[in-house]
Amino acid sequence: MDLTRFSIKHLLSKPKKPIKVFCVGTLKTGTTSLSSALKHLGYNHSHKGRGFLLKCVERGQLTPIYNWVKRYDSFDDWPWPLIYPEMDERYPGSKFILTTRVNGEKWLTSIKKHADFTGPTNGRKLFFGHEMPHGNEKQYLSRYQAHNQKIRDYFKNRSGRLLEVCWERGDGWEKLSNFLDEPCCPNINFPQINTSNNRINK
Repeated sequence: MDLTRFSIKHLLSKPKKPIKVFCVGTLKTGTTSLSSALKHLGYNHSHKGRGFLLKCVERGQLTPIYNWVKRYDSFDDWPWPLIYPEMDERYPGSKFILTTRVNGEKWLTSIKKHADFTGPTNGRKLFFGHEMPHGNEKQYLSRYQAHNQKIRDYFKNRSGRLLEVCWERGDGWEKLSNFLDEPCCPNINFPQINTSNNRINK
């Protein structure tokens, strides 16, 4: 790993929890809300470094990713939906959270709005095959649905390893805390970040 690329905060970061937690839902499924919730529960959470980590995946270089994982407890965004089998093998006993939307149509509308804001991205190209969803709606939706089912199939009959959540259906503190064996946060509203009412449409 090229340590000059990272901040002092990253280099000094240390895990606080005995297990690793990976969010394997694709973007625009409530991953930012999950990251905020995990921070509330005391996890040293990683949301940064996606550009560097994606380049490592493209090059087949997982050692820098393993070094990154050493410093944190939980992770969301890229590249984790792309490399969850490797993380499962590397970190026995780790837990995985699949964030989803109430239906594929809402997710597709959301990701198109998000793409209008961000423009083309390498992460979307790697995952969906195209940098932008516009004109590629069928491929995007098919990939989204196939990914979710592949995650479910991968963890089938492996109790306690996968949690599927949909914040739009009312999932929140109780379901998340029970899965992670953490005390619930009843006095804090579950974070709803980057929703359609916020500056960046969800």
